[in-house]
Amino acid sequence: MTVSRFRVDAMDCTAEEQLVRMRLGELTGIEQVAVDLDARQVAVQHRIETDAVDAALQSLDLGTTHLGDGGELDAVADSGRERPALVFALVVNALFFVGELTAGLVSRSMGLVADALDMGADAAVYALSLLAVGTSTVRKNRLARTSGYLQFGLAVVGLGEVVRRFVSDDALPEVGPMIVVSLLALAGNVATLVVLRRVRSSEAHFQASWIFTANDIKVNALVIFAAIVVAFTDSSAPDLIAGAIIFTIVANGARRILKLAN
Repeated sequence: MTVSRFRVDAMDCTAEEQLVRMRLGELTGIEQVAVDLDARQVAVQHRIETDAVDAALQSLDLGTTHLGDGGELDAVADSGRERPALVFALVVNALFFVGELTAGLVSRSMGLVADALDMGADAAVYALSLLAVGTSTVRKNRLARTSGYLQFGLAVVGLGEVVRRFVSDDALPEVGPMIVVSLLALAGNVATLVVLRRVRSSEAHFQASWIFTANDIKVNALVIFAAIVVAFTDSSAPDLIAGAIIFTIVANGARRILKLAN
C-alpha cells in the first residue's frame, strides 16, 4: 500500500475538491483520499501505480504536482457524515441559484445573474458527488456531460448578454439588491464551508485564511465591490465586468466537468 501526496494549485473550493474525489473514485485500487484545502494538497492511499493516480489528477487540469510518496493518512472520513453535509451544500447552492437569478433579473445586475450560475454550477457538482455512490459510471458520466454542456451554454449566453449591454444598454443595475443578496449568498457559502469542514475535522475550528481563499466567497465579494463602484460612478460597467469575470469562471468549471465526464 502506497500513500502518494499531490499539490493541486487550482483546487481552492469544495466543489473542485469534489471533482478531485470523483475522478479518483473512478480508479480501482484507491483505498483512501484525504484533502487539505488550506494547503491545496491531496493524499491518496492506493494499491496501483502512482503514475496512474497522477494521470487521473492531471486530467482535471487543475495544476497537479506530485510531491512524493510515503507516510500514513489520518483516520478515514466518516462517509455516513459526509452525505448529509453534501445534501446541505446542494440545497444551499440550489436555493441561492434560484434566489440570485431572480434578484439579478429584477435588479438588472449581470453580476448577480453570473453569481447565480456559479452557485448552480456548484450545486451540480454536489449533486454529482451524491450520485457517485451507487450509480453506474456510464450514467454518472452522462449526467456530468449534460450538466457541463448546460453550464457552458448558459455561461456563453451570459457573456453575450454582457457584450450586448456594453454596446447598447447603459441602464444602471439596482445597487441595494446587489449588496444584500450577495451578503446573503456569502453567508450561505460560509455556512456550507463550515459544515463540510466539520465532517472532516473533529476540532471543527474555522480558519479565516482558508475562508478567504474560497472562490465562491471571492465571487460574492466581487459583486459587492462592483455594486459599490456602480453607486459611486453611475456606470453599469463595474457590474458588467464582474459578470464577465464570473461567467468566465463558470465556463472554465464546465470545461473541467466535461473533462471529468470524457
